[in-house]
Amino acid sequence: LNQKLAGGAALLGFLAVFVGSPYTGATATVDSEDLAVLVQKEVDHVRPAELADWIIQGKVDFRLIDLRDAKEYGEYHIPMAENVPLPELNSYGLTRNEKIILYSDGGIHSAQAWFLLKAQKYRGVYILLGGLEEWKDSVLFPSMAQNAGPEEKAEFEKMKEVSKFFGGSPRTGTTGGTEVQAALP
Repeated sequence: LNQKLAGGAALLGFLAVFVGSPYTGATATVDSEDLAVLVQKEVDHVRPAELADWIIQGKVDFRLIDLRDAKEYGEYHIPMAENVPLPELNSYGLTRNEKIILYSDGGIHSAQAWFLLKAQKYRGVYILLGGLEEWKDSVLFPSMAQNAGPEEKAEFEKMKEVSKFFGGSPRTGTTGGTEVQAALP
């Protein structure tokens, strides 16, 4: 019996040499020229106002991924967001053909996650431009300068309604150089 087991193990070991590496799938290739073009043209970005519009319209053809830790996610997250900390991204169950929008506080982690997913051939991966900080500034707490022109005033009126939809509060005028921290909804 021992000889048969040893022979079977030797045969399996011999076959393993020709079948392949146990690390298949652990590496990824990146076409750096294609990635550079995507980054330069900013086709991999979604602006906060655009995302807000999708959420208001009830679009469900995308997955919004919050890469921050569970504590930060619990304090505040964009509606519809799924909490997937960066180390868990590879095992989360995303599919390569869905639209995935990534965000973190400012954008560094989402850019890193974007790169990781692109290297693994995920097609529809996007970054929320400016991350959660830009979402707060332009969607939750939009502001308008005191000397705003007609176009800026019209855009601000639109963003006031968007802000109210998400529980934010628009700001007008300046605060004399000091930023007032508004409470998150």
